[in-house]
Amino acid sequence: MSLRYSADYRTLLWCLFMPVVAMAQYVNPALIPYLSPIGCYLALSAGVIAHNHNHCPTFKSRKLNFLMSLWLAHFYGYPTFAWVPTHNLNHHKYVNKPGDATITWRYTNKHNWWVAFTYFFVSSYWQSDPIKQYIRKARQSNPTLYRQIITQYVSWAGLHLAMLGVAIAWHGLGRGIMVWSFAFLIPALFALWTIMFFNYIQHVHADPWSENDHSRSFDGKLINFLLFNNGLHAAHHEVAGAHWSTLPELHAKLAPKINPELNQSSFFGWCFRNYVLAPFFPQYGTKQIGRAGFEPPTGEEAQLESADVDALESGINAART
Repeated sequence: MSLRYSADYRTLLWCLFMPVVAMAQYVNPALIPYLSPIGCYLALSAGVIAHNHNHCPTFKSRKLNFLMSLWLAHFYGYPTFAWVPTHNLNHHKYVNKPGDATITWRYTNKHNWWVAFTYFFVSSYWQSDPIKQYIRKARQSNPTLYRQIITQYVSWAGLHLAMLGVAIAWHGLGRGIMVWSFAFLIPALFALWTIMFFNYIQHVHADPWSENDHSRSFDGKLINFLLFNNGLHAAHHEVAGAHWSTLPELHAKLAPKINPELNQSSFFGWCFRNYVLAPFFPQYGTKQIGRAGFEPPTGEEAQLESADVDALESGINAART
């Protein structure tokens, strides 16, 4: 299938599981309590795969890569082109510094469960500007890209409406909406929120001005198997276009240079310490390492506005500044 890396046979296997788990709930709604949680995980995987795919395309064929984007958008919950302006071209350039649409310190540099939970809503709002700017510039100067964007929106919305219609026709109005919600809607919302949460915890209280301490990594084997090495975040920021299968080797070279507080072994253990223990025992919470994003070394006032982005196609990765 003209894969660029053989490791992506597992990527394709996960992509095939996505409709199987969703449609099994249509066939037998009694399976919803068992399969919907798996569907949530697979929707999150779709988001991670979309992230990987936009940094390092899965196939050698541009047509297959575009079809892959359409497929992932339906399960992830949003057209995958949005990764390009908000993540590839913005976040990777500014990495939690002024200009980054996804800064963790926009209204406070405190780290607690409430800030982490609401980060999705704050970040989604501020990411809308780069997305709208990207679409506007594509419409003005890149008609091929603009057609791809419109196709993604139409495909994403059309397939969700179609699957809702199938569910209602199959199970009746109320039960049909319930089946569609557990098979598609709830997993998509879970994926969108969780992807944002991952971005938050991978940068909160790190030092974006540092050469090595700009990101928090989780090197546990289970989390990285389940999420295609997405825990190895510092290595990803160092070589944004690197294929996900190469990140363990890159991480091993970088880890000795990084503050130990930013190299964590257990994702779930870290969350337990910060969101369960830290409210009662503050010593278990994170502390700012080095300079915060709002403390430029040059001393100027940090700006909260998101930086401009150009209308470039997926696979373009801005260099970290």
